[in-house]
Amino acid sequence: MPDEPPTPPAELPTDIVNTLSGYSPDQLQHVARYAEELAEHKAREARLEEKSEEDEIDERPNDLPDDVPSKATITIKEINDNRYYYWQWRDGEKVRSQYKGPVNPDA
Repeated sequence: MPDEPPTPPAELPTDIVNTLSGYSPDQLQHVARYAEELAEHKAREARLEEKSEEDEIDERPNDLPDDVPSKATITIKEINDNRYYYWQWRDGEKVRSQYKGPVNPDA
């Protein structure tokens, strides 16, 4: 085993290096295990987030306009005895709607 302590990675902040230098071997083993588990957890979370974003894009209906969010649903509104489809979604406290087309275009 070398007589000199290992050189810390350049990416590691100095304050963390200084803090770790004051730890006992047992504490460092605990930190190492925790850091490994935390890294795995964060990597898993990132993969799940990426997959979730990909799923949102895949689930976007083909006829959904660019300015309508993918979370929008289709609702039917009746106006003057005619029925129309509207995209509808929540934007903060407000409910937004955008016209899609008539329910029965032949009528």
